[in-house]
Amino acid sequence: MMADQDGSQSSGSRVKGTTIVKPILIGNTSRYFGKKREEDGHTHSWTIYVKPFHNEDMSVWVKRVQFKLHESYPSPTRVIHKPPYEVTESGWGEFEVNVKIFFHDTNEKPVNTYHLLKLFHSDSTGIVTKKHIVSEQYDEVIFTEPTQLMHQLLTQGKISNHARQDAANDYFEMEEATLERIAAAQRKVDQEVADLRARIHRSKALVPQLKSAVGQVQKTVTTSSLAVGTAAEAVTAVATAQQSDAPTSATATTAVASLPSEVLLPA
Repeated sequence: MMADQDGSQSSGSRVKGTTIVKPILIGNTSRYFGKKREEDGHTHSWTIYVKPFHNEDMSVWVKRVQFKLHESYPSPTRVIHKPPYEVTESGWGEFEVNVKIFFHDTNEKPVNTYHLLKLFHSDSTGIVTKKHIVSEQYDEVIFTEPTQLMHQLLTQGKISNHARQDAANDYFEMEEATLERIAAAQRKVDQEVADLRARIHRSKALVPQLKSAVGQVQKTVTTSSLAVGTAAEAVTAVATAQQSDAPTSATATTAVASLPSEVLLPA
C-alpha cells in the first residue's frame, strides 16, 4: 500500500468474489427569486449535490466530488473535498452537469455520471410554474472485487456527522411499485404466449382437415374434367351425324346417355 502524489492511498490486490453496493442520491434544488435579478438576469438560486442514500459518512471512501458546470460560469469545474458534496450557484437556464466521484484508492476508477439541472416545473397542463424544485435520482456505486483498501473503507459503516436529509422521493415505495409493474407485465406476456401456443395448437389440428378437403376438391375437379371431355366427344359425334343427315351413331348415343346429368345438353 502506498500514497500517491495527491495523498490518495492505493492498493493493487483485490478481494475476489466480493461485490459492494453503495446507494447514493444525485440531484438539485432550486428556488425562484420572484423576478429576474437586475444585475445579471438570474432568476433562480440552485444547489446541486451528491449525498448518501443511507446516513453514512461518504468521505470514508470518497476522496472528492467534481462538478462541471456550464462554461458560462466562472471556474466551471468545482471540486469538493469533504461533505456536504454540493455546489450552490444562481442562474436563469437549465443545463447538464457532469458529476465525477473519485475514491481514496486510485486503483478504483472514478465514477462519471450526469445530472440535468432543473429550475422549472411543468404541471399537468404543460404550463411552467415557478415554485421550489427538487429534482433527484437514485443511483448505485457498485464495487466489483474492490481492492483490499477499498473493501476496508467501504465496510466501516461510519455514521455521518451531518444532519440527516431525507430523500425527496420514497424510493422503497417506488421500487415496490416498479417491481409490481414488472410482475404485471410478465403476467401479461405469459398470457399472450399461452394464447399464441393455443392458437398454434389449434392451427396444427386443422392441417389434416385442410389436407382432406383439398384432396376432395382435387378428386372432384379430376372427375369433372373427365366428364367434360366425354361430353365434348359426344357433342362432336352428334354434330357430325346431323351435318351428314345420317342417323346418330350408336357410339354417340351411348356417350350422351352415359354423361352425368349436369353436363347433358338441353333438348
